[in-house]
Amino acid sequence: MALTEKQGDALAELINIGFARSAASLSELSGYRVLLDPPSIDVRAIEELPDALAVLTMQEVATVHQLFSGPVSGDALLILNYEGAVTLTDLLRARKRPSQRLDEASREALTEIGNILLNACLGMFGNMLHVHVSFSMPRLHLEVLDNLLKSIIIGSEELRSAIIVSTAFHIKESAVSGYLVIVLGVSSLDRLIRSIEEWEQRQSQ
Repeated sequence: MALTEKQGDALAELINIGFARSAASLSELSGYRVLLDPPSIDVRAIEELPDALAVLTMQEVATVHQLFSGPVSGDALLILNYEGAVTLTDLLRARKRPSQRLDEASREALTEIGNILLNACLGMFGNMLHVHVSFSMPRLHLEVLDNLLKSIIIGSEELRSAIIVSTAFHIKESAVSGYLVIVLGVSSLDRLIRSIEEWEQRQSQ
């Protein structure tokens, strides 16, 4: 299902607001100024995800995964390639020597980063679209991308779409690219689009 240009612009504006809040929270957490690029938005059928994310890597990825439920429900994932996840946590932990692997402290830091980003975006959706959204606890997964995509399940809704949001974290003159993927059933995507249109109407009044 494709968004119209107007719907896509409105969705990008909403996510950009969430990212600004996330960047402020990450800056406060790390003590460094963290910036997030304006998001690039794409909506794909679920079966197109492997091709859409192939540019990321087909090797091991680090994913912070969170389920959300309410009038709009689905799966939300922050996906980084493994090297990017190591670099990002090194920067935020101010490590002097680059790491090769994610140790326990880095895994906890990455889970917190994902928790902040996912909650800010999904919470912003709920607040601005006037719908209540509940979240599960965030969980970190380390696995190859193909296995990750096969494991994505949301209830009994068979036809699903994915909103793919690409951005980059900028910290101390370094940048790490990542993807936020929101997987929705058809009915949830329809509700989200209707809510976005209602939000646009309220903004224009």
